Amino acid sequence: MVNVKDRGITMKILILTGKLASEIVNRASSKSEHDVHTLTINTPIAAFLTPRRIIQELKKLELDYLTSFEIIITPGLIRKDVGLVEEKTGIPTYKGPKDAADLPVVLEMIEKLELSSQIPADKLIEDELRQRALKFIDEFENNEVNVKKLLKKPENIMVGNLPVGEDFPMRVLAEIANAPLLTEDELLKRARYYMENGAHMIDIGMIAGESLENKIPGMVKLLKDNLGDVPVSIDSLNSKELQVAIESGVDLALSLDHGNLNDVLPLVQDYKIPVVILPTDFSKNWTPDTVEERVCSLESLVEKCKGIEVIADLILDPINSKSIIESVMACHNFKKRNRIPLFMGVGNVTELLDTDSVGANALLSGIGMELGASVLFTVEESGKTIGSVHELNVSSKMMFLAKSRGSIPKDLGIDLLILKDKRKGETIQEEMDVPIIPGEEDYEFTQDPLGSFKISVKDGIIQATHYKKMQPMISVQGKTAKALYDMIIKEGLLSRIEHATYLGAELQKAEIAAKLGKNYTQDFPLF
Repeated sequence: MVNVKDRGITMKILILTGKLASEIVNRASSKSEHDVHTLTINTPIAAFLTPRRIIQELKKLELDYLTSFEIIITPGLIRKDVGLVEEKTGIPTYKGPKDAADLPVVLEMIEKLELSSQIPADKLIEDELRQRALKFIDEFENNEVNVKKLLKKPENIMVGNLPVGEDFPMRVLAEIANAPLLTEDELLKRARYYMENGAHMIDIGMIAGESLENKIPGMVKLLKDNLGDVPVSIDSLNSKELQVAIESGVDLALSLDHGNLNDVLPLVQDYKIPVVILPTDFSKNWTPDTVEERVCSLESLVEKCKGIEVIADLILDPINSKSIIESVMACHNFKKRNRIPLFMGVGNVTELLDTDSVGANALLSGIGMELGASVLFTVEESGKTIGSVHELNVSSKMMFLAKSRGSIPKDLGIDLLILKDKRKGETIQEEMDVPIIPGEEDYEFTQDPLGSFKISVKDGIIQATHYKKMQPMISVQGKTAKALYDMIIKEGLLSRIEHATYLGAELQKAEIAAKLGKNYTQDFPLF
């Protein structure tokens, strides 16, 4: 990579393109602050260009005109290293974006980027913005002087060794549901999965209506011994379970309400751990009805908990249950009147909403940021919410950056775009004077004499098992379709072209399913 940061504010740039993208490139070039010229090469698709072809085209230009350029930018879709162009012309030559629609962004950031002759510029832009965003968050989290200063404010507290509060990125608390029913290996595997996906704290979810306090000491010890400094919490309203968990060393207890407060509060005071408080009395099956009733009920509990650190949970309601709007209003009103960390049970909404969790988690994180929330609580119990911990971790960072910059959560350097692209590209389709044959599914499949494959996906790994005469012979495993079909070809496990095309299509489906966490069933569509 070559740094072009010091070349000056205005640069004379030559952009090369093919015929199909020339209109988009010319339009983008005309809007740049730099002195940008374009050269349209007589080829329909820019990806067909090679460094040697580019050199031949540049030789046709007047020498004085060519040498006046400081930079040459080629299409990003060129496969080979375009450094050869610089060797022959003496002019720094770099790859532009793969999509011509991204060219304005490249020209805008060109002085700040380290362009490459090998890597397309759009990839470099993404990496640069991401690195800046993550660096900002990392420097904030590791500024010990600033952290200590912020922890003096009442809306910020420590949970174990983790600063939690309105001035910090929202922390993701991931619940291991029905934890007492899991083996030690299952419990630890689940906790590690959550941590790998960005959970800041791990919660032991107990079973409502049962008293399993005898299981708690072992679970707490297992997690504390294996998770390092990651705070561990307990989720129960059972007084005995909460007491045992506190004595066993949990860093956070959830939850206390008017029903169990008197039983648990003395122990909380002795152990000096923070607690999540609810505006309810579940011992009497009582929940507040109105916004003001929620706020006042929780404020009375805050008074009773003086001397201990609390996190307020106004209870985020699912859509069209009691009222998600009223629960958000309760959070808003409580936060305006109290400088106390706020808890948001995001999983209450996503688990009871039949939609993909990505956008829902991002939106709820944004609402949480505006409310001044400190903790985002979730569980991954259903297929539609798999990945929620990761999604909340990323969206928490996004909202922290937006809040810190005073901007909307857009163009931050990190995003949660998974199924859709950030920018709408302009479709370029070549018009050719050739016969057009409509595609039809009419080819009769013939069994491959070398056998068949059974494809499956589990935990992000694709497995293709080769069968011959109904007997499994060998399995090929990997994370990408290419890794599998390259090995299948190398091992000589297929012989017919229709079998190869079928296998490629199915393996690509399996890879998409693995990346998205979707169920994969061979021969059935993903969507």
